Amino acid sequence: MVSFRQNNVHCTNPSSIINLFFFFFFLLLPYSFLLQPLFTMQVSSYNPIDDFAVNCGSIEDITFQNRTWVGDKNSILFAFSEPQNEKPSFIAKPIDLSSISSVPLFDTARFSNSEFTYSFHVSDGPKFIRFHFYPNSYSNTNSSFESYNSLFSVKVDNFTLLKDFNASLWLPKIGEKTFFLEYCINVGTDQNTLNLTFFPSTNSYAFINGIEVVSMPPFLYYTNVSVDLGFPLVGHGSSYHLENNKALETRYRINVGNTGIQPSEDTGMFRNWDSDINYILKQYNNSVSSGFGLQLNYKGYPDYIAPANVYLTARNYGKNPTENYNVTWNFEVDTEFLYMVRLHFCEFVKNITKVGDRVFQIFIDDTLVEGNADLMEWSGGNRLVPIHKDYALLMLNKTEKLKKHTLSIKLQRVLSGYSDVILNGIEIFKISDGNSNLAGPNPDPVSSPPQILQPLNKTSKNITKRKVVIIAVVVVSCLVLVSLLGSIIIFMRRKRGIDENEEKSSWKSKNEGSTLPSHLCRYFTIGEIRASTHNFDEVFIIGIGGFGNVYKGYIDGATPVAIKRLKPGSQQGENEFMNEIEMLSQLRHLHLVSLIGYCNENSEMILVYDFMHRGTLHDYLYNTNHQPLPWKQRLNILLGSARGLHYLHSGAKHNIIHRDVKSTNILLDEKWVAKVSDFGLSKVGPSDISMTHVSTVVKGSIGYFDPEYYKRQRLTLKSDVYSFGVVLLEVLCARPPLLRNVEKYKVSLVDWVTRCYEMKELHQTVDPFLKGTMSNECLKSYGELALSCLHENGNQRPSMHDVVGGLEFVLNLVESEEDIINKFSGTQQNEKNDEKPLLPLSLEFMGDEGSGVCFTNSDESGSTKLTNVSLNSEEQAFCALVFSEIGNPNAR
Repeated sequence: MVSFRQNNVHCTNPSSIINLFFFFFFLLLPYSFLLQPLFTMQVSSYNPIDDFAVNCGSIEDITFQNRTWVGDKNSILFAFSEPQNEKPSFIAKPIDLSSISSVPLFDTARFSNSEFTYSFHVSDGPKFIRFHFYPNSYSNTNSSFESYNSLFSVKVDNFTLLKDFNASLWLPKIGEKTFFLEYCINVGTDQNTLNLTFFPSTNSYAFINGIEVVSMPPFLYYTNVSVDLGFPLVGHGSSYHLENNKALETRYRINVGNTGIQPSEDTGMFRNWDSDINYILKQYNNSVSSGFGLQLNYKGYPDYIAPANVYLTARNYGKNPTENYNVTWNFEVDTEFLYMVRLHFCEFVKNITKVGDRVFQIFIDDTLVEGNADLMEWSGGNRLVPIHKDYALLMLNKTEKLKKHTLSIKLQRVLSGYSDVILNGIEIFKISDGNSNLAGPNPDPVSSPPQILQPLNKTSKNITKRKVVIIAVVVVSCLVLVSLLGSIIIFMRRKRGIDENEEKSSWKSKNEGSTLPSHLCRYFTIGEIRASTHNFDEVFIIGIGGFGNVYKGYIDGATPVAIKRLKPGSQQGENEFMNEIEMLSQLRHLHLVSLIGYCNENSEMILVYDFMHRGTLHDYLYNTNHQPLPWKQRLNILLGSARGLHYLHSGAKHNIIHRDVKSTNILLDEKWVAKVSDFGLSKVGPSDISMTHVSTVVKGSIGYFDPEYYKRQRLTLKSDVYSFGVVLLEVLCARPPLLRNVEKYKVSLVDWVTRCYEMKELHQTVDPFLKGTMSNECLKSYGELALSCLHENGNQRPSMHDVVGGLEFVLNLVESEEDIINKFSGTQQNEKNDEKPLLPLSLEFMGDEGSGVCFTNSDESGSTKLTNVSLNSEEQAFCALVFSEIGNPNAR
């Protein structure tokens, strides 16, 4: 990048200045075409009223990014304050400066174990606030500190920007050493001070390397409600006004099709523009175009919206494409927030001369937002006119199970004169919620954390070197000793020939080893489990129940897993632990959750499962903010669950009775495939043809008990059928099996639905969301199947094989009805193909009112389906709880 810096020139002879000017003018004239792009990239069209750049933890001013950064000690430009009765903050320097030796901003940092505040006297209006971090090992004259031990929150006036923030987990890309976070906050006319307060968590500390506060134009991102109608709220068919009582977090700012743009090359607000190279799904040959040397035609468009270099570079299909595909960018964002997506465009290709020459479609999060994007139409038929389009997008997930969601932007060409797409820039902002909060969860670590180091008192260099030598000798000696002991143990074990029965006799110690073949179930050491969960860090808890905590972890460096850690006194003890391992390790089926392995060491009993991204079926039925599932999707989930239970009853080596079938034990993977889980209470069924049941103590979940089992302690395969019948009603009615605060006849879901069925009022029990989406014949067949599972007499209930057949029949009815509707509307579903266009280019579809608007969703694989433009469940990915008994499923 090229930047320009003014120097003071003193000259007493005016004629010498003129001569010097003409000399350089004629010297550089033949190369003027090379210099033009340089001047195009350097635009300072906005002069901020407030411009603070703070070098934290320093008494010295430095120059960084062509700006002066003022030390925060005793500065007259802003105030620094902290409680007098608390331990004062202190200054520390990074131990390792080799990787950032040319970046003076990160030579120091301010640390504190108590709260501290930076106060800036500012004008009213919106401001950029940027925090700069260098997570590293730090030291001062007394102690050393590790930044990954820091944990703190940051508030700016009434907005929470960060909560329980750990800077070490936020390095955006592996290999980067520093990063910054950017926010936009409006300062009211009744304010004159902007307060930035850091709050360390208990027994931890906060740190900061640099701070910026920079003014911006009042309506750069905020909506001018007096003249602006707002911008589309994707999936809702309404407009959204971004008012200045909201705070923003800049998640991404991208210069599409070119290298990044440095803050000093922005339009005066010191914004950083990243290259799109790390976000585009696939690069195609010759897909980057540029218009360097061309002059933009702003036509009243503010020239500070984005640098000219953004509008004069773009990405498109590439040269001579032979197939239709989607040009796709993927961005990871936090769930539970509203986002603003700004797309920048500028048509600079000389072959585009009129409206209709280049037309394409735009999808955001797999929802069509522009069916006929035509830059020439948007710009009034003129080339080189900068344009931007804003969209609001809601990412709902109140249960906090899935921390992140991939927001995609996809462009697909429409057959026209030029048949191509174009995009110049992308900005994505998170919008504060109703609690004035912008804080999201810490990112998951990309690898195992380093060992935690405690602050150490410094000694002389000689003592330090001596300690290093001693430690090295001890470590090497220990490794040799361990290797020798290991060889002796292996030799002795082989000599003694320990058989399988001896191994199986004890579960209390790792020394007695795994009783299962390694190809069935993997044994994890407690060290591996601790590494994958950061030593059982509470940050990674995704569920809490009677058995203990459930953690999300990573094994083998990248594979996400759910880790169930049993606590002493758990409702599931050693017997259930052994039972689940023995059951699941020998069962493999598409619709059963997979046990990856276990750990039984140092009194720890831990199970490791596949991670289920979508959570439980229960999460999508009631007492949730999830978007309700459509009827056909519910049927597919039930059919998968029924097939899993049918396999347990008849497909495994022995008949297996699950004994705890309920909606929270039906898990959903990323593709919405249902999997039956939690086999801690499972029992092997009758092994002899003359046996009809297994006598056992009653265990399970209230509301799902088979009456025969509950009254007589006789457990049969039909006990699972009864429980599944309750699940069938849950799915139809979207209510729990038992309700306390309702009329007596509605307390039991089974009794209520049975009564309504007998009174020929089954439709009264249907989930209001489903009304109007199923035929009477479909409802009748489904209701009869569900109630047949709930006979008091188990002998009159169908087998799971019959239940599978019944659900297949109901699903066929739904699909037959869809076929009839499709024949009348002239539409058809496309097969999934990641490289195929989201819509067939040769077809036009009509909206519900015949308006010619195409409503389309595309899933992650690129497939399409016709739908209304509204949020549906497939657009909302949610994290999974993998076990039953979860009392508090919120991630922390």
